[in-house]
Amino acid sequence: MAANRTAAQPQGSPEENDPQSDLVLRREHDGIVWLTLNRPRQYNALSEALLARLQDRLDTIADDPAVRVVILRGAGKAFCAGHDLKEMRQEDTREAHQTLFERCSRLMLSLTRSPQPIIAAVGGIATAAGCQLVAQCDLAIAAENARFATSGINLGLFCATPSVALSRVMGRKKALEMLLCGDFIDAREALEHGLINAVVKAEELETAADTLARKIATKSPTAVAMGKLQFYRHIDRPLEEAYTIAAQTMACNMMHPDAQHGIDAFIEKRPPPRWSDRDTRAVSCANKPRIEAAPDHKYGQ
Repeated sequence: MAANRTAAQPQGSPEENDPQSDLVLRREHDGIVWLTLNRPRQYNALSEALLARLQDRLDTIADDPAVRVVILRGAGKAFCAGHDLKEMRQEDTREAHQTLFERCSRLMLSLTRSPQPIIAAVGGIATAAGCQLVAQCDLAIAAENARFATSGINLGLFCATPSVALSRVMGRKKALEMLLCGDFIDAREALEHGLINAVVKAEELETAADTLARKIATKSPTAVAMGKLQFYRHIDRPLEEAYTIAAQTMACNMMHPDAQHGIDAFIEKRPPPRWSDRDTRAVSCANKPRIEAAPDHKYGQ
């Protein structure tokens, strides 16, 4: 942590010292989990082992109602340089490549489907699948030295899977320019085009990410999870269907004690209540494809 936040210094968990955990370090404080891609000599390239370890970390976190926010970053001078090209060439069959990209796609979907908001803290380069990681995270803060590219096209390989994430957060024209030209954009340009949320000085990156995470962590975890999941459910749907999904979520949210106590506190001019841990049943109810309401049931059937 930065020097001006010494009181909030997260302590390394015992897992960080486990050799089997070295590829993705984990530390936790106050309901906020930091995950660090830890192949600094390879610019945190996504080897199959690193992908598997990150998937395991995300799966474990998603099932933990005490975790409120996740911050993803890279060790050393880079955020992530995409897939490990040397490893890919060693496993040079179509079946091996198909399996790799399916695993990577599952990982990206896990970021979106996680009930916790996931923040990318980007320092240095984020290229190809590394740029995809940034785009797929819910929020992103970048250091002034961060640079982004989908540079596979320079090697004869179109960044098809990164294009899925980029096209959903950036304008189509800019996304295609990045994909077809393979040039770097700097942090300011990434901010201008919607790839990231903020640009800060490199020495302030960790503090800025922690500040954002702490702000979100003060909100009701149940409301946050409901809202995040319905946001991604409705965003690409037709307008009428999107409003149906949103109305369902709000109705379920209104029936949860956090919302009821929070509204009562506002009306009575009291401070907000202490929120409960994430209510997985309520979150699931709010994000069912359809709810048949039952008058005697708290969340519907």
